[in-house]
Amino acid sequence: MRIIARRTLREFCDNLAGHKDHQAVKAALDAWFSEVSKALWATPADIRRRYATASIVDAERVVFNIKGNDYRLIVAIDFEKHLVWIKWIGTHKAYYRIDVTEINHGN
Repeated sequence: MRIIARRTLREFCDNLAGHKDHQAVKAALDAWFSEVSKALWATPADIRRRYATASIVDAERVVFNIKGNDYRLIVAIDFEKHLVWIKWIGTHKAYYRIDVTEINHGN
């Protein structure tokens, strides 16, 4: 899968610099990025086979748990074009203050 945009993940990690979770979150996001960039998902079921705790919101929105569910990563997926768009990343607590179906990077 082609992931757009890794910069979002880097900026999120940069903002955690000095925070006790910084290195663990960076490692978790790097692992997620590496795995997903090698994946070739055709359906949400393909995601579930690898990420049992991922929440399939609708035909294209998926929420991944990062670092033991301390953080959430929302992506939109175009299965036909093999694209994953990072829409939002934040803490588990902040996740409950957003609308998963509407959030976009920068919101």
